[in-house]
Amino acid sequence: MRILLAEDDPLLGDGLRAGLRQLGFQVDWVRDGVAAERELASGDYAAAVLDLGLPLKDGMDVLQALRARKITTPVLVLTARDAVSDRICGLDLGADDYVIKPVDLHELGARLRSLVRRSAGQMQDTLQSGAVLLNPSARQVSLNGQEVLLSTREFDLLHALMLNAGRVMSREQLEQQLYSWGNEVESNAIEVHIHHLRRKLNPDLIQTVRGIGYTLQRGEASR
Repeated sequence: MRILLAEDDPLLGDGLRAGLRQLGFQVDWVRDGVAAERELASGDYAAAVLDLGLPLKDGMDVLQALRARKITTPVLVLTARDAVSDRICGLDLGADDYVIKPVDLHELGARLRSLVRRSAGQMQDTLQSGAVLLNPSARQVSLNGQEVLLSTREFDLLHALMLNAGRVMSREQLEQQLYSWGNEVESNAIEVHIHHLRRKLNPDLIQTVRGIGYTLQRGEASR
């Protein structure tokens, strides 16, 4: 899943970007509040990690502006501001989570997955469609109880479709979920990944809606 990281500290930002990528996230990194607001207003991000002490525009002001514009992207505030009043203000302005620095990287990944899951209306970690189970935290997929090996892109594409089960997603929307800045996207990349998923899992799992995009049938969620 693609997330936006807004952090002005170069060492911390670089470390967070590298660590989150190792956990399977596609990360776009901005270093000031104006850029953070612009990207969240124009990009299709699964979630955002937002520092408060940003140059040009404070993170609190960014958060307030986003919510005023009805932008519902889940936002995890990651900040050194640990006063109770700051936490209350951040949450009241629309933050979905508020975490004090420093934070364990794996905990941060778990919190982001939880935010994305809840925003998609999923209550449990493992997603299910028919006989296909997907575990985001372990990055594992199984069919009829047998693990199926997927490439990184195949896993991320399946994850995006399962989070949005029952909803038609265009190729452009799927590309935005799978590719961060600097990644070149082949014109038929999504079609190729879907072909591989159908071959590895189930030919009927992903339906093509001609002229619009792709959709995946809803299925029961599993613990």
